[in-house]
Amino acid sequence: MIEYGPILTFILFAVVLSAVIPAASYLLGVKNTDNEKASVFECGFDPFGDSRQQFEVRFFLVAILFIIFDLEISFLFPWSIVLENLCTLGYWTMYIFLFILTIGLVYEWNKGGLEWE
Repeated sequence: MIEYGPILTFILFAVVLSAVIPAASYLLGVKNTDNEKASVFECGFDPFGDSRQQFEVRFFLVAILFIIFDLEISFLFPWSIVLENLCTLGYWTMYIFLFILTIGLVYEWNKGGLEWE
């Protein structure tokens, strides 16, 4: 159990620090609110409607697609750097990964998730 001492100390330090910092910010922070600061802000314009309006599902589909393909790029860069050192399994595993993502893109494209009305 002595090997776990530094890990437990680090976890305890992280828990205490994650409680102390927000508490200090709340207690020591300046709380000056006025109407201008508390108002809704939309790119310099007055809001057009209620800020609690519901978004269409297509918005979330595009957002999920963005996250998926952003993660794809984060996997593709390291793979391309070590491509010469990879075995055949590593090479074809990435192509299977890209193929699955392409199937997802084609599916969403066929369902009309990328078209705005």
